[in-house]
Amino acid sequence: MSEPLKQADIDQEIAARAGEQGDHPARDYAPYRSTLLRHPVQPLVAIKDPEAAELAGPVFGVSDVTPFDNDLTKQHLGEPLGERITVRGRVLDRQGRPVRGQLVEVWQANSSGRYLHQRDDHPAPLDPNFSGVGRCLTDDDGNYLFTTIKPGPYPWRNHVNAWRPAHIHFSLFGTSFTQRLVTQMYFPGDPLFPYDPIMQSVTDERARQRLVADYVHDLSEPEFSLGYRWDIVLDGPTATWMEEGR
Repeated sequence: MSEPLKQADIDQEIAARAGEQGDHPARDYAPYRSTLLRHPVQPLVAIKDPEAAELAGPVFGVSDVTPFDNDLTKQHLGEPLGERITVRGRVLDRQGRPVRGQLVEVWQANSSGRYLHQRDDHPAPLDPNFSGVGRCLTDDDGNYLFTTIKPGPYPWRNHVNAWRPAHIHFSLFGTSFTQRLVTQMYFPGDPLFPYDPIMQSVTDERARQRLVADYVHDLSEPEFSLGYRWDIVLDGPTATWMEEGR
């Protein structure tokens, strides 16, 4: 039986692939072990009628989203534990135009780094006052806003002593099938960045930095929350990276 992979082994694999060029992160990025088992191996299927794809896609309406769905700290009787944060930003297209009235959904771990999910069983406490999910619609200027708790890092068993940096998952619908995006927002200065094969699978340094929110002191609310800004570009050369490429 082979020895279990350690962080040093993953570090060597990450270093060997640093700076790779490509239109999107490799789907079989070896340091991220599960991609070797789950990445697509068949040719892409061409959509002959792109407009037909929109007819079969998920839909939502304004009535499905309430004004309170974007505050993850007020979904239970008590207050959740942890560092309260406010995350703001704009959703834009490649021309810098606002994407209006679009659904933005988030999900995340709690402040101890644990998800409210039956398969998350690592020994960190669940918070009875935090579910970790929220949603909102962008306004006429493409703005979105979430009030939440800063998530903690967590172990994920990719290799011995593997830890994910703190992050929030984002899902956006955009205005067409090609603009639908699932990605992750990270926090500035996280010491786990170099060790994380998921983040390092984005081998373009500039693209990686677009995944990291900015701490903006003027967005912090006095005696209430720290403020972060993260703008999302749905397409074009400066698009925010998706979990499955562009």
